[in-house]
Amino acid sequence: FFPLFCSFRYGLSLLLHFCNVVIMAQRMCLSLTMVAMVNSTEPHGLPNTSTADNSQDAEWLHVSPCVFQNPVYNWNPKIQGIIFSSIFYGVLITQIPVGYLSERYSIKKMIGVALFLSSLLSLLMPMAAGGGEAFLLACRVAQGAAQGSVSIAQHVMWVKWAPPLERGRLTSLSLSGILLGSFIVLLVTGFICQSLGWPMVFYIFGACGCALSLLWFVLFYDDPKDHPCISISEKEYILSSLNQQVEHRCCTVPLPIKAMIKSLPVWAIAFGSFAFHWTNNIMLLYTPTFINSKLHVNIKENGLLSALPYLLAWSFGILSGHLTDFFLSRNLLRLVTIRHLFNTLGLLLPAFFSVCLLYLSFSFPSTAVFLILASSTGTFCMAGVLINGLDIAPSYYGFLKGVTAVIGMIGGLISSTLCGVILNQDPESAWFKIFFLMGLINVICLLFCLIFGKAEIQDWATDRQEHTRL
Repeated sequence: FFPLFCSFRYGLSLLLHFCNVVIMAQRMCLSLTMVAMVNSTEPHGLPNTSTADNSQDAEWLHVSPCVFQNPVYNWNPKIQGIIFSSIFYGVLITQIPVGYLSERYSIKKMIGVALFLSSLLSLLMPMAAGGGEAFLLACRVAQGAAQGSVSIAQHVMWVKWAPPLERGRLTSLSLSGILLGSFIVLLVTGFICQSLGWPMVFYIFGACGCALSLLWFVLFYDDPKDHPCISISEKEYILSSLNQQVEHRCCTVPLPIKAMIKSLPVWAIAFGSFAFHWTNNIMLLYTPTFINSKLHVNIKENGLLSALPYLLAWSFGILSGHLTDFFLSRNLLRLVTIRHLFNTLGLLLPAFFSVCLLYLSFSFPSTAVFLILASSTGTFCMAGVLINGLDIAPSYYGFLKGVTAVIGMIGGLISSTLCGVILNQDPESAWFKIFFLMGLINVICLLFCLIFGKAEIQDWATDRQEHTRL
C-alpha cells in the first residue's frame, strides 16, 4: 500500500488547496473591507472622492484616520452592489471557454498565469479604487475572469494525476480550500482593517497569491511521467491505475455536442449543479440577514455565526472525499451508488435543516445549530454531482465542467435575486417561501439525478478515448 499522504500527488492537492484559499480570500475580502472604504456619514451619490480627515469614521472603525492608510469613498448602496457582483460576471464568462481550452493547452500555464494575474489585480485594487468606480469595476471583472480560469482548469489536472480510487480524497482536499478561505477571510479581514488599514488586506492576499503562483510553476507538471521530482514507484502507480484513461488529448477530434445534449447523465449533472448553486447562494448571501432578523445579535456575533458554517463545511468536504474512496477501495458500494448517496446528503440535508429552522428552532442554540448545519451540509455534493463529470467523460471533463458550472451559476443568480424580491415584498413570511422553494427545487433535481445519473464512461466519450490512446 502506497504511503498516501507522503506522496507527491497529495502535496500537489495541498498546494492547490492553499491556492483556492487565497483565491476565495481575494474574492470575498472586498465585501468586508467595503465597511471601511465607504463614508457612512457623508451623503451618498457624490463623485468618487476620498476623505482626508474623518476622525469620527476612524474612531467607529478603530483604525488610524490617515488618508494614506484608509481612504474613504462616497459610494451609494447601488454602486456597492454593482461592485460586489462584478467579479461574478468575470467568473461566468470564462467557464466554458477555459473548460474547452484546458483540454488542449498546458494546465500548468493556465492555472499559474491566472493565479498570478488575480493576485496582481488584488495588489492593484486600492489604486483602482482611488481611480474611480469604473477602474475598480474593470479590475474586479478581470480578476473574476482569472479566478474562473483557475476554478475550472484545476478540475482537468486530475484526469492525469488522480488514480480512480483516490479521486474523492484528492479533489475534496483541493476544493475544500474554497471553504477554508471563506472562513479565514471572515475572521482576519476585520482585524487587518483595524490594525493596518483596509488596503493591507488586498496587499497581503495579493502577495500570498503571487508566492503561491511561483510555487505552482516550480512544483506542478501537466503529466506525472514528465515530473522530475516524483518517485518512480508513485509514477508507475499513477500511470498503471489510469491505463483505462486518456493518455493524451487530440485536438483534431471535435466535441460531441449533439451527443452531450442528448445525454441524460449530463443533464443529471446540470440539474444537480443548478440545485447545489441555488442552495449555496442563498445560504452564502442571506445567512447574515437571517441571523439579524431572527436572532437579533450584534455584528460581531453575526460574523462569527456566519463564519462557523464554512469551517464545518470544510470538514464535511474532506470527509466526503475520504468516505468515497473508502467505500470504493473496500468494494462496499458501487461508484454510482456513492454518487447518489452524496447527492442525496448534499441536496436533502440543507432543505431538511432549513425546515427545522422554521419549525423546531425554539431557542438561540437550536437556531444556531440548524443554521450552521443547513449552510454546511451542501458540501457533500463535492463527492457527488460536482465530480461526476470525471466519471462519465474524462476526455471532455474540462468542457463538461464549464457548461454545468455555468448552468449552476445561473441557478445561483436566480435564487439570490429572487430571495431579495421575496424579502422586499413579504418580509413576514419570506423565509418560509424561500426555504420551501429551495427544498422543492432540491427534491426535484435530486430525483432527476437519482433516476438518470450514471458513473461509467458514456459511449460518446469513448470514441475520443479510442482515438487518443497510445
